[in-house]
Formats: sequence, structure tokens, C-alpha cells
Amino acid sequence: MIPAAFDYVRADSVDALLATLTEHGDEAKILAGGMSLLPLMKLRLAVPSVLVDAGRLDELRYVRDGGDHVAIGALTRHRDLETNALLAAECAVVRTVAAEVGDNQVRHRGTIGGSVAHGDAASDLPAVLLALDADFVIRGAEGERVVAATDFFKGFLETALAPDELLTEIRVPKSGPEGFSYQKFNRRAQDWAIVGSVAVRAGGTTRVGLVNMGAIPLRARGVEAALAGGAAVADAAQAAAEGTDPSADINASTEYRAHLARVLTRRALEAIA
Repeated sequence: MIPAAFDYVRADSVDALLATLTEHGDEAKILAGGMSLLPLMKLRLAVPSVLVDAGRLDELRYVRDGGDHVAIGALTRHRDLETNALLAAECAVVRTVAAEVGDNQVRHRGTIGGSVAHGDAASDLPAVLLALDADFVIRGAEGERVVAATDFFKGFLETALAPDELLTEIRVPKSGPEGFSYQKFNRRAQDWAIVGSVAVRAGGTTRVGLVNMGAIPLRARGVEAALAGGAAVADAAQAAAEGTDPSADINASTEYRAHLARVLTRRALEAIA
């Protein structure tokens, strides 16, 4: 449980961080809250030769009104999200789900950008951001680009971020203080979700995101199509596992995860009906 040796660099600006990433490429990893990266390093599943500490970049720690969206700095901690008044009024689902992440220690150190960039399908917030049709702002040596949540998650722990790029901001469309439900099934309150389902009603449509139902966070497209076609909630929820590829492990079989997806999606939809 001891990481391999590495060099440590503390970035004092975004430009300095990007310069370090450009210099070291795949050998460098960004340290934000460390809630995902440090366990991987201790298990030697991640062996960076350079660790770039972004923890003091306060310029990336904010929640702002962006007009038609709420802009969230990538280094904003989960605890700051769950207590934020702007999110409570304009996008309460993010605030509510942030309160479901891990335990108090994790929420006081972990960041939304770290969770998103890690790309773990078992994480709570990536599926929520996918259901909200959020946009991710990415900066690199060649400038800034914006990637839709639907295009960001590429594979198991793989995202659209290049080795020399940094996620700087998440732009979440305003969905209001109500009209959402997050249903999460786990063995203990602080555990990863065995399966989770989030339903969000905004702009006259209902979107559903799934947690831990494949290698990446997923939208329940079958459910959304059924609802758009006028199907009853119970009938639409039966499509929750369509197009998914849940794994089997010590916690649940593939069949059990598919069953949970249908049950949790029905509960989420019933809650916002």
C-alpha cells in the first residue's frame, strides 16, 4: 500500500500546471482532492512519475450564475456544492447528489472536477451531469474547448481529456429547485453505488442517468424514448437496462444490476411524476 516514487510539483497557476503537463505528458498526473488518484497510486494501479498538485488554484473553485447555466469550477469541493445557495435555487439535483458522495471526509477533500476527470461509472456526479446535458470546459496548450457530457466519457476510466489538458469548469443547465430524484442502492451509506438512477425533469422532458451500469456513465435512452412516447412510468422503467453492459462482481450479478436499474428508475420517475 505504498506508492511508487514520484516527483512532486505544486502548481501556482493554471498556465504553470499546463506547462508541467506538456513537459511530462503521460507520466504526469494531476492531484486535486486525491480521493480517487491516491488509492490507485497506493495499489500501484497508477504509477505517475510526476504528481502535479492543483489544490491551491483557488481560481478554479467557484459556483457562479452563467445566465442559462450554473458554472462550477473544477476544484469546487463536494461539501461546497452541497451547501451552495445558488445550486439550491437553480440546479438542486447537483447539490443533493453531492451530499451523497462518500462520507464527510471525502466530501471535504474531493472535487467535482476530480470525480468527472476520473471517469468512474460508479461515481454519483458524472451520471447526474450526463442527465443534465452539462458541458465541460477543457484547457490545454492549444487553447480552450468545450465538450458535451455525452461526448466526454470514452471508456473505463477514460475520458476526452488529453494528457496535456485540464478540466477547468462544468457548465450545468439550470433545472430549478425541484423535478428530480436520485435513487442509489448500496450496502453502506458511504459506499459506491451498486446501481444508481437519477431522473431529471427540465424543459418539458425527462432524462435519466445510470450509475454503475457499464464501463461509463450512461443515459437510459430507452426510458427517455418511452416517456416521450407517452408510456406510463412503470412501463418506461422496464427499459432502464436496455443498451447497458453491467459487470458482475462480489456485490451483484449482471442480472441483479439490471433488475436494480429497473426498480430504481421506476422509483425515481414516480418521485418526480
